[in-house]
Amino acid sequence: MTTGLADKSSSNQNRLLHCGDRFLDLSRPQVMGVLNVTPDSFSDGGLLHDGPILSLGKVLFRVEQMLEQGAAIIDVGGESTRPGAKTVGVQEEIDRVLPVVQAINKQFDVVVSVDTSTPELMLMAADAGAGMINDVRALERDGAIEAAGKTELPICLMHMQGEPATMQKRPRYHDVISDVSAYLGLRVNLCEVGGISRERLLLDPGFGFGKSVVHNLALLNGLSQLQSLGCPLLVGLSRKSLIGKVLNRDVDDRLAGSLSLAVLAVDRGASIIRAHDVRETVDAVLLAQAVISESDSIVQ
Repeated sequence: MTTGLADKSSSNQNRLLHCGDRFLDLSRPQVMGVLNVTPDSFSDGGLLHDGPILSLGKVLFRVEQMLEQGAAIIDVGGESTRPGAKTVGVQEEIDRVLPVVQAINKQFDVVVSVDTSTPELMLMAADAGAGMINDVRALERDGAIEAAGKTELPICLMHMQGEPATMQKRPRYHDVISDVSAYLGLRVNLCEVGGISRERLLLDPGFGFGKSVVHNLALLNGLSQLQSLGCPLLVGLSRKSLIGKVLNRDVDDRLAGSLSLAVLAVDRGASIIRAHDVRETVDAVLLAQAVISESDSIVQ
């Protein structure tokens, strides 16, 4: 099965991201579908389990749904990074994620992103056919830059103030845009020193990761300023607590808010939108891009 918005054959090479043996077309915004294989993620933890056991049947059915709805990337996560979450052991994370990456890569033609900070899993996932590494800790763990470099895959570096267990306890910034930009710029430079070229890097400002509602709003409002770092922007705002606090909505009632923020992110230059509700997000992104480009040429 081919992906919805991904393009493996485009001749516009300067807009293609080389993801293992596949290519991702970033000439227009793409949607990354969330696939949490954890029992405790904030929004969808445990939905792919039969009791305590992860169901590969449910996983593959969900992947097929997201591809039919237009996802270009499937982001597989084996560690919950919600506020207050505990760190998962290396072997437990590998046991959760690796069989899923192998199964998806065997059955579907799609870029598989692995949401991990664990160097061992980065290497194993690349060998299993993953096409991208998505690290909320921006390769700060010991050995992560070296491991990520060896995979030769694109790497997304995210900003987070603190760790998931403590990040929402009184986050502080001098200026959130400047501080996030400075941190991500430093991580990009360190990656380049470590042998990872800037062309392989994507950046995520980390909405909800050590940020208050006001910080998140300011960060989204000034998102376009992060484009000066010269890397595609990946944005994850789907179902975030920001929406719940502004609109007073429970986590299962945040679709309208998620779509509104996705459109604003695209308008401010986001290249990839990470989302739980794929079909609706793809529609919103396509319409936003049609308005921005004043063209219907993106319609499938």
